[in-house]
Amino acid sequence: MRQALAPLLLDDEDKSADEAFRASVVAPAQRSPTAEAKAFTKRTADGGPVHSFATMIRNLATIVKNRIQPRADGTAPFDIVTRPTPSQEQTLDLLNVRP
Repeated sequence: MRQALAPLLLDDEDKSADEAFRASVVAPAQRSPTAEAKAFTKRTADGGPVHSFATMIRNLATIVKNRIQPRADGTAPFDIVTRPTPSQEQTLDLLNVRP
């Protein structure tokens, strides 16, 4: 899941570039220039906000399903799912999930 969401998270998307910056396999990991840019600007490559995994989950938690029970006699209850924001849509697209 985190790998699929890496373009929107502060996580490093380019692991091969990360490995290239290491002097040795036992040396501490270094961020790639792409990851450094995301951390500095707090923006994704397409200009959207960058999230931590926790803030991403909190953002998705605002998508809810409401059960509506009309007062009219004989009218069946129905469900309404809130419309995702553009940021939530992008996240759901990366996860290939539809509410």
